[in-house]
Parts: sequence; C-alpha cells; structure tokens
Amino acid sequence: MKSSLFAAFVLCAAGVAAAQAPNPHNAAAFEAQHMDRLATLLDLNDGQKAQVQTVLEEEHAKAKQLFDQAKASGTRPTREQMKASHDQMKAETLQKLTTVLTASQLKKFQILEDDHHGPRGFHPHGPPPPPAAN
Repeated sequence: MKSSLFAAFVLCAAGVAAAQAPNPHNAAAFEAQHMDRLATLLDLNDGQKAQVQTVLEEEHAKAKQLFDQAKASGTRPTREQMKASHDQMKAETLQKLTTVLTASQLKKFQILEDDHHGPRGFHPHGPPPPPAAN
C-alpha cells in the first residue's frame, strides 16, 4: 500500500516534468535530453551515464508497477504510506548508485534530488519560479 501511494506521486511528478518538456509529444527525446543534462551536471563518463540511466529506468518501472497495483486494488494509500514508499525507493536508488558514482557525484545527485524532487523531476530549464509574495 505504501508503495502504491509513492508510485502515484512519482507518476504525477513525471507527468509534470513531461508537461514542461520542450516537445511533449516526444518523450524519448525529452528523456535523452534529461539524461544528457544529468550527465553534464554530475560529470559522468559514458559508462556511468549508461549505468545511471539503467538505475533510473528501473526506479521508474518499479514506481509504475506500484501505481498500477494501487489502481487495480482500488485503494488509496495514505500520505504517510506514500512517504514511506518514497523514502524506501530513494534509499534503494542511492544504494545502487553508490557502486556507480564517486562520493562527489553521489553528493551532487542527492542535492539535485532534494532540490528538485528527484532526478526525473528536476527542471531542465532551471528551478521553478519562487512563490508569489502575499
């Protein structure tokens, strides 16, 4: 159940990121552009880039599977369940990346993830605008 809520959250975030893509009709091009930008920001070599892409694709597939399971069950996970699933997937992803990235690259990845709600949710054209002052 926890995983289901997280999956829904991840898919919503991915949908928002895709909506911001320069060409929303070409998801593959957007993903390639995103991976190129991430590779530049983390200073990845070609081998690392391929490995990171594989880890992130596995994470996305797992999130989609959890979302599909939640949808099929007809139940809605609680906010706490969603957070727990998110934290678990985040920890698993970081664990996988520790064998691929240097300590410096891993730290940069974590900063990007924290600043932009995950590597798939980071904004390819910079951070979002600040909230409007009241």
